[in-house]
Amino acid sequence: MSDEAPENDAKTEDPSQKKLEDAFKKGDVVKSQEVVTWFMLLGSAIVFASMGPAAAQSLMGSLKGIMANADQVELGGSGFQVFFNGLALATLGTVMIPLMVLSACAVIANLIQHKPLVSVEPITPKFSKISPLAGFKRLFSPDSLVNFGKGLFKIGVVGGVLVAVVWPERDRLDTMMTADPILILLNFQDIGLKIFMATLAVVIVIAGADYFYTRQKWWKRLMMTVQEQRDEYKQMEGDPHVKGRIRQLRQERSRKRMMAAVPDATVVITNPTHFAVALKYDRDMGAPQCVAKGADAVAFRIRELAKEHDVPIVENPPLARALFASVDVDETIPTEHFKAVAEVIGFVMRLKKGAGWKAR
Repeated sequence: MSDEAPENDAKTEDPSQKKLEDAFKKGDVVKSQEVVTWFMLLGSAIVFASMGPAAAQSLMGSLKGIMANADQVELGGSGFQVFFNGLALATLGTVMIPLMVLSACAVIANLIQHKPLVSVEPITPKFSKISPLAGFKRLFSPDSLVNFGKGLFKIGVVGGVLVAVVWPERDRLDTMMTADPILILLNFQDIGLKIFMATLAVVIVIAGADYFYTRQKWWKRLMMTVQEQRDEYKQMEGDPHVKGRIRQLRQERSRKRMMAAVPDATVVITNPTHFAVALKYDRDMGAPQCVAKGADAVAFRIRELAKEHDVPIVENPPLARALFASVDVDETIPTEHFKAVAEVIGFVMRLKKGAGWKAR
């Protein structure tokens, strides 16, 4: 016996739209943490470049004023609360805008990877998340080894970039300790921006590769076997056997209703054996209407019912074939057949007014 899995057990089919939608509802989407990291670095660079020195000076000025009056603050009572509130407001006012920028970058980083999503599935408590055995398996899984390798690679590459950027600036770093505080901030900002730009240039390559790898792994995990596609089709469209049985029951009920209308027909036009079309007409109707039609066994049953209820049967093969092909049950006959049908119905009515009619 072969050890290979059967063809139906191999995930060879792309995931269906339904499976993708179900995964999205569960919070199972493509998400590369490296892309989030790159956007957070970008937000940090924007904050650092646009508000770094100004924020530092503002915070330093606020703290200087607070510390200058520290000897006047009472450790007990309301004085200490006022002192603490002032310190908290100064710190909060400085960090609020950077926090908002970083939060916006985090949101954008997720939105470019997948559409907006609200799901509690990822945070729903599961035994597998706290199981020591499951945790041990995750710790030494292929994904963990890949993440460990990515971490080492990032540390090495980013570390090399930092050394390449900072090493040429080592002379400036030596003189910064004795420089004016404003110059220190400006020099620090200049070196920091170089570090950010170099890091962003490297991390964007890592993020792009990681996103491609993560998406391929996610797509492969959602792929389906042929049997899974068949089962899903049955769930969405219904079991073909069940649908066939339902269709059969509907046809049987429709045939019973059709047969129930034969006793009220005005005339039955036959082929004489292969086709039978029952028509109904009275003076209140605009045109004759087909109430029943059938071929072979159904035609035989229509003729038998017509005989049982004394409904006139007229043999007219060309007209029977034409009506069978052109008109459905509960529909009026086409205009091109008005003349021929009128002659048949007129003939039947004249016979009924004369000596009477006995169905043949």
